[in-house]
Amino acid sequence: MTTPAQGLHSHVLAALGLAITAGEYPPGTVLRSDELAQRFDVSRTVVREVVRVLESMHLVESRRRVGVTVLPIAGWNVYDPQVIRWRLAGSDRPRQLRSLTVLRSAVEPVAAGLAAENATPDQCRELTEHALGMVATSRGRRLEEYLVHDIAFHRVVLNASGNEMFARLGDVVAEVLTGRTHHHVMFEDPDPAAVTLHVQVAEAVRERDAARAEELTRQIAVGALQELDVLAP
Repeated sequence: MTTPAQGLHSHVLAALGLAITAGEYPPGTVLRSDELAQRFDVSRTVVREVVRVLESMHLVESRRRVGVTVLPIAGWNVYDPQVIRWRLAGSDRPRQLRSLTVLRSAVEPVAAGLAAENATPDQCRELTEHALGMVATSRGRRLEEYLVHDIAFHRVVLNASGNEMFARLGDVVAEVLTGRTHHHVMFEDPDPAAVTLHVQVAEAVRERDAARAEELTRQIAVGALQELDVLAP
């Protein structure tokens, strides 16, 4: 259960995070803790806690007698799921979606090829279950249900690769897929060809066909980029 203090913390964190990532506070802007406390009607303790979180994301730097300085985007932890969520909620959404989708296109095909070599029987079963779940929820505007299976499918691929660096990108991919759905950068029903490709990837992984798994996943990535050209130009 969320306490009142936690609620205030979350509110201030979201407001500042969204404002910084949207460019409302350009790099170099100095924010004063006492002014923030007054603006949000919270204690300076809450402000300090929020600033610590923002510092951990490298969005700001706090220095005594200076204040809280907004840092350049080059230093931000752009892989932090919360930072991704904030950026997707702002005006920079099309560029952020494209940047993240290009990242996926570089990583996920290789991960799928490795998954075909390394996946356990349980992981193969999970892939098939989620691919079939995507098929079952791909019609009738059931995007939220489809999203659950889509995220789970890609997490399994990354985990089954056996590469811990790829596996850590699961949250990044989840934020991309969630952002596309919640910000309506998806067709009302998913592309049938993309859904079929997911089923075929599951089959290729199960059959230990690394080259086919990699190529099919590359086709998924290309299709995702093409959708962005239409929905988020």
